[in-house]
Amino acid sequence: MLRLAVLSISLLFALNIYSQPGFKWSSDGTAIFADTDTAIVKFQFPSFTATEVVKTAWLTPAGVSSPLKLDDFSFSSDSLYLLIYTNSKKVWRGNTRGDYWLYNMKTGLLKQVGKNQPASSLMFAKIAPDNTKIAYVSKHDIYTEDLKTGKTTRLTKDGNDRLINGTFDWAYEEEFFCRDGFRWSPDSKSIAYWQIDARKIRNFLLLNNTDSLYAFTVPVEYPKVGEDPSACKIGVVNIATGITKWMNVPGDSKQHYIPRMEWAANSSEVILEQLNRKQNEAKIYLCNAVSGIATMIYTEKDKAWIDIKAAWNEEPTGWEWVNDGKEFLWVSEKDGWRHLYSISRNGQKETLITKGAYDIIKLNAIDEKAGYVYFLASPDNPIQQYLYRIRLTDGANPELLSDTALKGSHYYSVSPTGKYAYHRFSNHLEQKLIDWVNLENSKSVRTAYSQMTPNAEDGKKPVKVELITVTTDDNIVLDGWMIKPRLFDSTKKYPVLFYVYSEPGATTVKDAAGYAGTPLYAGDIAEDGYIQISFDTRGTPSPKGAAWRKSIYRKLGRLNIRDQAMAAQKVMQWSFVDTSRIAVHGWSGGGSTTLHLMFQYPEIYKTGIAIAPVADQLLYDNIYQERYMGIPQENREDFTAGSPLTYAKNLKGNLLVVHGTGDDNVHYQGTERLINELVKHGKLFSMMSYPNRTHSIDEGEGTTQHLSQLFTQYLKKHCPGGGR
Repeated sequence: MLRLAVLSISLLFALNIYSQPGFKWSSDGTAIFADTDTAIVKFQFPSFTATEVVKTAWLTPAGVSSPLKLDDFSFSSDSLYLLIYTNSKKVWRGNTRGDYWLYNMKTGLLKQVGKNQPASSLMFAKIAPDNTKIAYVSKHDIYTEDLKTGKTTRLTKDGNDRLINGTFDWAYEEEFFCRDGFRWSPDSKSIAYWQIDARKIRNFLLLNNTDSLYAFTVPVEYPKVGEDPSACKIGVVNIATGITKWMNVPGDSKQHYIPRMEWAANSSEVILEQLNRKQNEAKIYLCNAVSGIATMIYTEKDKAWIDIKAAWNEEPTGWEWVNDGKEFLWVSEKDGWRHLYSISRNGQKETLITKGAYDIIKLNAIDEKAGYVYFLASPDNPIQQYLYRIRLTDGANPELLSDTALKGSHYYSVSPTGKYAYHRFSNHLEQKLIDWVNLENSKSVRTAYSQMTPNAEDGKKPVKVELITVTTDDNIVLDGWMIKPRLFDSTKKYPVLFYVYSEPGATTVKDAAGYAGTPLYAGDIAEDGYIQISFDTRGTPSPKGAAWRKSIYRKLGRLNIRDQAMAAQKVMQWSFVDTSRIAVHGWSGGGSTTLHLMFQYPEIYKTGIAIAPVADQLLYDNIYQERYMGIPQENREDFTAGSPLTYAKNLKGNLLVVHGTGDDNVHYQGTERLINELVKHGKLFSMMSYPNRTHSIDEGEGTTQHLSQLFTQYLKKHCPGGGR
């Protein structure tokens, strides 16, 4: 037995929970289970007494010399079975297909699930609530397997690469974060699932020139902006009969989306959210699982777009039922802020729970027994975040739970019962804390790691991150961060390297460790004499209200670009800035922003490095682009005005464009069109293509190091560092 009184920092990093929780809460919320490589260990709160539950050596299949490598694990609700996920492989963004094994905690028997299926083909295996069967997806069909007899039943029989049961196509995964596409009913007698029909979606062909004597194409079903989406419908399959009943959701299935679906707190109804093609109208339907009759109970419209659940909860699954299924929680920006509402089951009664001029950043947990809902927010500083709780019944003033002495960003994984939470804190001062807290009294029960002063850097003068703001000539206040050179001399002038993104997908400024800096730089960029700066513009998902976020609607590539340029003009007025050495870089949306700034404001930006940019908005996928820009058949001029390609003729400075030819997200096609436009206008530039690399450009031996060296040498050559 392990004798650990406290989780050591080395174990924390081994569990990979500094970046995100790598443990499992017990069902009663009083313990965690963690994979320590030698065993799955249970740590009991509040003493943190450690008990080995399963030795890794026990998880060795017959005829094999080494145990299974755990990519993930979970326990059945009766604690009889340990479900192991291993040998996982990537499906577009995440490793969501692999092999599953069941370990019987009572008998010690280890057996593979779906052993007759191809290796690494099983997806989202889940044990039924009654613990008699397990269901999974393989090759786009749904199967069940009896846990005692091993009998396998194929519930859907029409799945193929384009007719997808129980999971999703490229666009749903990329833009709605939908991956797991089926749900067990509470009574274990049915499974509700998505079927995505991508048969009419045209393939975009990626060209592989290097992996065989003759080049070959790699098809990706990719709906470009302006093209119809994949058709989508919801079915409920009876486990006993194998018969599917399709939910009769109104409307053209090729002109709407269903980003959310769950059982409606019972086994007779399914609840789902339907978004129209423009994603500015949401409808909630209750569907009878037997008849398929769908009844609309709630609707909401927005002049711009309506966010999906992933905007306020990283995990898009689940439906937040309260009051024994009589009500559910709903997040809306209808009053100008992202707030929490309670909606009655029939949709007739709506109650605002959170009130005031602030946004919910994340809905963390519901403790209905105690009557609380937990959420992250930051009413006073949009680049920080703190944990609050509020009464579900009366919506009284929210109670701040995070330690007010720790100014910065707090993250929490709350236990199922709401009593304990894993807590991670950091800020721009590099103060860091990892501990577990008792939410009943907001007291820490165990500190795992604490660093309140920055670590020494081999005797060098420490680099300080400064949080800054600028007010542009448009009277827009932008948050930012800045790092000055290590040996800064205010009497000298230094080059500035701007890091940009400036799109609705992410922010670059946060009062948290790890946000500021230039990871692509090979060496000590502060030592080499660069000022590093980043600003978040309008349109980024900062908790500053809906008006801030949605002001970019149909203005992507214009409004955000002007904000960046106006901020740079303010920076250029500082006495220690060399206006002849202004550089900018970014990746993906940041690559697009880099191109825009180089083309639209060539008098400001002298050097740019654009990685995997969207050069032409008309080439990107329909879900993302139509959400923020509308449909090109109706307002094509906005897409043209928002595309870097339109302004390429204005290039004056030094430009490096980097792209992977195997990028299934932002296609290399756009960069080739950009090359043609620059050539047409006689503009000289530098270009680096990485064969068959995806959007992350990290595949292949030496790729990451090569990109880093390329980035650094280009910057040093065209925008040399140091004070002058």
